[in-house]
Amino acid sequence: MDVRAAKPEAVEEILKRLSRIEGQVRGIRRMIEEGSDCESVLVQMAALKSAVSRAALKLLGCELGVRIAREIREGGTGEKAAEELLESFLRMS
Repeated sequence: MDVRAAKPEAVEEILKRLSRIEGQVRGIRRMIEEGSDCESVLVQMAALKSAVSRAALKLLGCELGVRIAREIREGGTGEKAAEELLESFLRMS
């Protein structure tokens, strides 16, 4: 199932986060082009990494809900979907 159909409000939040991330990337690029000090750029890169991780976790949470609901509708317990998504989470870490 398309996550946009299952969780439209979460998708909107993820898209907003991605827009902010795009702005962060442009800002970091500008800092480098303008010769900012490395420490300042690294601080911004750490913030960027954190923002990307938060967006990915939000999407993973959406997917978890969608997959578990689908598995339960199909007669399962949701355990298989949870295990699969745990693997996805571990790959992100």
